[in-house]
Parts: sequence; C-alpha cells; structure tokens
Amino acid sequence: MMDVQTQKIEALIGKMTLEEKIGQLQQCGPSLVGAFEVSFEELLDMMFDGRISQEEFGRLMSTAEKDFHEDDLRAGKIGSYNGVGDALTANRLQKIAVEESRLGIPLLFGYDVIHGFRTVTPIPLAESCAWEPELWQKTARMSAEEATAAGIHMTFAPMVDVAKDARWGRVSEGAGEDTLLNGDYGAAKVRGFQGEDLSQADAMAACLKHFAAYGAGEAGKDYNRVDMSAQRLWEEYLPAYKACIDAGARAVMPAFNDLNGVPCTVNEWLLRDVLRDEWGFDGITVSDANAIAECVNHGVVVDRQAAAKEALQAGIDMDMTSNVYAENLAGLIEAGGVAEDLLDQAVYRILKLKVELGLFEHPYRTDEEKEKRTLVKPEYRALAREAATKSMVLLKNEAILPLNPQQKIAVFGALANDPGQMTGAWAIGAQENDCVSLVQAMDAQGISYAYHPGIVDGIVAMDEINQFAEKADVVILAIGEQKEESGEAASKADISLPAIQLELTETLLRTGKPVIAVLFNGRPLAIPTVAEQVPAILEAWHPGIEAGNAILDILYGAVNPSAKLTTTFPFATGQCPLYYDHISTGRPGGKSKFTSKYLDTPLEPVYPFGYGLSYTAFSYSNLQVETSGDAVQLAVTVTNSGAREGEEIVQCYVQDIVAKRARPVKQLKAYQKVLLQPGESITIEFEVPFEKLGYYDQKMEYVLEVGEFAFFVGGNSRDNLSETIHLSFI
Repeated sequence: MMDVQTQKIEALIGKMTLEEKIGQLQQCGPSLVGAFEVSFEELLDMMFDGRISQEEFGRLMSTAEKDFHEDDLRAGKIGSYNGVGDALTANRLQKIAVEESRLGIPLLFGYDVIHGFRTVTPIPLAESCAWEPELWQKTARMSAEEATAAGIHMTFAPMVDVAKDARWGRVSEGAGEDTLLNGDYGAAKVRGFQGEDLSQADAMAACLKHFAAYGAGEAGKDYNRVDMSAQRLWEEYLPAYKACIDAGARAVMPAFNDLNGVPCTVNEWLLRDVLRDEWGFDGITVSDANAIAECVNHGVVVDRQAAAKEALQAGIDMDMTSNVYAENLAGLIEAGGVAEDLLDQAVYRILKLKVELGLFEHPYRTDEEKEKRTLVKPEYRALAREAATKSMVLLKNEAILPLNPQQKIAVFGALANDPGQMTGAWAIGAQENDCVSLVQAMDAQGISYAYHPGIVDGIVAMDEINQFAEKADVVILAIGEQKEESGEAASKADISLPAIQLELTETLLRTGKPVIAVLFNGRPLAIPTVAEQVPAILEAWHPGIEAGNAILDILYGAVNPSAKLTTTFPFATGQCPLYYDHISTGRPGGKSKFTSKYLDTPLEPVYPFGYGLSYTAFSYSNLQVETSGDAVQLAVTVTNSGAREGEEIVQCYVQDIVAKRARPVKQLKAYQKVLLQPGESITIEFEVPFEKLGYYDQKMEYVLEVGEFAFFVGGNSRDNLSETIHLSFI
C-alpha cells in the first residue's frame, strides 16, 4: 500500500507532460552572455592558453550578464540550477517556477560548498588531519547554515575519493590516502550538512562524490582511466562511499573517469547493481558537469543521443549542464528507444528529494535579510580558526617553537601577505576581504615584525633579505603552492617546490638566523631539502579565512599543535603514488640491490602517514592484545612525558601476516584523540571486530582467514608498539 507522500508524487507525475518530466532532470547552469563573441568555455581556454591575459579576462567578465533561461523555466524545462549562490537570485527564479510554470514545481539549487560557503574553513585534506569527526560535523553544520541562508538546497560534497597519488590536484578535496578516515570524514560531513531533519530551513542535501575510485586515476592525472581489481575496489575504495550512504546521504555524483573501461556515468553495474540494489540507496544521482556528453569522448557511445540513452538506463537521474537529456530524451522515448518508466523513476526520485527538503510547502526558505545576518558570524569565524589550528601539522621543531613575544621577527614570502590565497581550491563563495593573512594578523595583534616578499620580479632579493634578517631574532618563511595549483584540473608532474623558493630558503639559511618554514599547499609536497635543513616546519595547508590568526596561535604557543598527516610526504615526485598501506612484495625494499626500491631515493618517505609533532611529548607502553567474543580488544598506556598539556592522536593498525592474497603491510583500524596533562598517563582501549579483519578472495567472497595477525599502536604509522596473536574466529 502506497504512503501519502508516494501517492502525491505519483499523482503529480501523472499530470506531467513528457517535456515537463524531462525538465525535472535538467540541472541548468547560468550562461554568461553580452561581453564577448565566444563561449565562456572558449574564453577560459583563451586565458589558460595565454591568448588573453588574466586582466583582460577579468575585464570581459565584469561586463558579462548571466542568462538564467527564464523562458525555459516557465515552460517547465528546468528542475534545478547549479551555481546560484545568493538569496535574491534564488528566490527570483523560485518565484518563476512556483508561480509562473504550469505545475508550480519548486526548483532545487545545488552549489559546491566544499569547505565552507563564505566562512571558508581549511581544505578537506587539511581538516582531515585533525582526526576529529566531531569537528568535521560542526564545520559542515556551519556551512549548511550559511549556504541555506543564501538559497542553496544541496551541496556537491563530501568528496571521499581515496587519494594515494599526490600528483592528483583533487587530493586537496578529500581526507587523504586512508579508507577508514575517508569514510569517517564523509559520514560526519553528511550528518553536518543534512542536520537532524532535512526539511528544516538550515539543512541541505549532501551529494557524495565521485562514485567511484576517481582518486585512483592513472598517473595522478585528472579525468584519467581507473583500472583495478574487483578486490581492491571493494576493500580500499568503495567503503568510504558506503559509509556516506549509511549516514543518509541523499544524492550521489558519479565520477568522470571510466572504471575498468566503463565510464562511471553510464556504468549500470555501479549505479544500479551496487548503489541501489546492494546498498539500498533511494536518493538521486547527479552527473558531474557535462559528464554525460563526454561519454562520446570516452568512445563508448557514438553520439549525444546514445549517451542520453545509456546514462538514463544506467541510472543517472539528473543531467548537470550538458543538455543531453533535454535535447534527446523526448525523441528516444517517442521512438521506443527508451522506456518512459525509466524517466518516471528518475522524476520520482527528484521530486521525492524536493519533498524531503520541504520545498513544496516552503519554496522560499530564506531571504536577503536572513542571508546578510547569517554569513561570517563571529562564532563562525571562531570555529574556522579552531578548525585551522587543529589542521596544521608541526613537521619539525628543533627547539625553535613556540616563539617568544619578545623576539624580533622577519617575515618573507609573498604567501605571508596574500589573503586571497588562504582559501585554497573550491572556495567559490569566498571573499578576499573576509580573509586574514599572516602579515595582517601580525598587524592586528600588535606583533613587531618586518616583512619582505623575498622574491622580486622573479629574482631573490639578497641584499634586502640580509638587511631584514640582520635585525631579526627569528625568520618566518612562507612558501608552497598558489591555490590555483591544486584542485580540479591541477594535476602536477612535479610536486617539489619551485627552484626560486628553494633558492630563497637557502639564502635565508645562510643568514644564520633560525628559520621557520610555513607551508601553504593543497597536496603533499616533496620537500627533502627543506625537511633536512630548516629547523622548524609548520604545514599550514590552505587554512581558510582565519589563516593568519590560526598560524600565530600555533607559532606563539597559544594552541599546542595536535594534527597528524592523513597523507604521505614523498622524497621525490617519482615515488608517487606513495602510501603507507602498500602490499608487501616478494622482494621488499631493503639495502640489497635486488629489492623493490628506487636507486635515487631513500626507502622511507620524508614524513609518514599519521605523523605530527606537539610542543609536548608522548610515550607508549604496556600494549595488551586479546580476543573477547567476536572482536580483538586492545589496551595501551599513553603518557604525556612533556611539560605542557597536549592532545595525542592514538592510532591502531593491523597486518594479516599470512593470507591467500597478499595483504597490506598495515591498515588503520581505529584511532582516538585524547587530552593529557603533563605527566598524566591514561589507558586507551580499542575494539576491532573480527569482521573488519577479512578480505575478498579470488572468487570475490569475503573471508576471515585463521592465522597470525600483528597489531600496532602508536603516534603514527611508522613508530609504534606491536603484538602478534593467533586468531581462529571461533
């Protein structure tokens, strides 16, 4: 028997024309018109290719107008918009849909709220280094409150693509290289975005992405092929998406890439067999931008019409901006090439989400006044600052930090004085005047300092550097990546620092003054020289609008750093992909020649997964491992052996020593973040269920294999205590 909601939706579908049904599947992106004679996409290419300058691009854009295709909206041909991020525009378009279209079906507004809307928090890779699901949920809740006040109903986040290759630009958008952390991060973000009740005005639907294995693109190159075994897919990549589905995510975005030769956008096994039939997902699927049309480029369909057919049959409900459904579905259905029932199913799911969001009863969930009083509230800035301090990883400290307020400071590097660079990739709602650079924070806090960019017109300014450094007790050096160097379409063949930045570093080291390197970047960097020669290094990432204040909180010791890396820092780019949970080969890397290694790099990374320092010290002792019921119980004593309060992230790893399939040398299975006073000891307990210790065999059956298992507990993936026990799973 159908419930009332289902009856209402099906009754509405029964009133819809074929054109109106297809309209619900159309997510429209506003077109830019009036300032130039070529398409916006061609204009972008002209700028990136150097045919026009960035200044000329900006001039043309400043006179452009947005075309929202209002006539199509009135005709019921648009069901959703992507990229509308203000209450005034959202309500104007919603009014047309509700009051001027035949059936008055409300619009759904989607937007990329990746790490904050206006109150931009650290990039996801950075925030994951907090190892704190409660924080991840709080910052997502804040993002939802701001974004919904601006008229947004759905965010294209979280991204939970396990990313083991630092060359890939979009490593910045997820929680790093580990399966468990990506799942925990994604689930927390889903809960934060969606709140306790999706119909509330400050809740927005989470659209998890990119399904599936987008982070495994060959050679770390964006949009590239993904070819992997079914076992690896199910063990390492799919669990993070499943965690988001279990947390209640209401939308899924398939990935651009092909998976074992079949583009995810038209992959019926992935979108129907796995996502819907096996996992029970009943929300909507939204293609990535233009992804349906790009199936022609993949070479799996002959034209856009065939792409529309394959995508709908595979299970894509909503077409983001390619217009492939709008142009082709009516003809396909009328000719009998596609069953109208498939269209009705997609329409049903889209309307159901609109019902869940309460849009039929309350299509105008915000207004300009609410938007104005919600954005960048003081408590939001405080949370952004907290998130930034919890995300920054202290990589090295030879008794340089924390700084003394009486010390004279010289600051070098353009990134120290560029607030617009602090937001990182995919912060499209950010405004530069909201951001605080390191230099601005020093000004605001009354810190005595001298600043020089260090590099002028592409040359290291040695004379000025020596003059500035001579008067200083300590030097702060800001180096790393511009925000445009990470994110989508920002893969890099070389992840080392530019030669000019290394020259600046060496120049400052020759002054004899203690140097603190503050790194700004959206990916792990290959920094062997900096790691060896610079006495103190703080990984700040792209930390968001409170960047400068958070950095000072760490440098001056107001906050004791606690973050740990969720991604490995390689010695050289050529080691990529480099990650902690690799499979052991028949000839593991060692000093002997005929082992698995490179001739020109060390075996170990510069900084391992899970690594991070504190202004205090922690020691581990008395590891105990035993079985109880259907789980392994672990206990370890952690002691704060330093002189100040601090938080430690205690990590638990496991290795299946002998199995019928080669297993990872270590896999993260649990973690806890604990606060300890100086001299305090605490017993940390972990429980690892037996079911988490299995794997998929050659027949793709999940098995628990009797044998020896090694358990490791410590402060990172390299340095830990270990115990081996025999497990029979009886």
